[in-house]
Amino acid sequence: MGNRAVISFKDQYSSKEMSPSIYLHWNGGRDSVESFLRAAKQLGIRGGDSAYCMSRLTQIIGNWIGGHLSLGVGCYGNLDTDNGNNGVYWIKDLEIVEREFAPSREQCSHNIEELTEEVVQANKAHFGESS
Repeated sequence: MGNRAVISFKDQYSSKEMSPSIYLHWNGGRDSVESFLRAAKQLGIRGGDSAYCMSRLTQIIGNWIGGHLSLGVGCYGNLDTDNGNNGVYWIKDLEIVEREFAPSREQCSHNIEELTEEVVQANKAHFGESS
């Protein structure tokens, strides 16, 4: 049981199966993922390099989640993409550009602006204002 999702990065260098990806066991709803992406933009993460972006986005989400073991990284082909919850968010330049295995109804239990600010603050508190 969880609120699972995979965030996969579209780029011209990786095949679909080898695309860099983040696994979320919790907070995989669209409202959370949108908030993570907005926070990454506010923190100055550049979206064009998928390997860099995956690393920084994973760090940002992990800093907000804290010590819970609910975050992973890997290649699309090795992750639970048809996970029965939120499926896959395909990302390019820190924007959702496509969905796979999406639920019939998107989760919207979080206020995106408030959660974005919470994620940004968690990262600034962890790394200081120069995040």
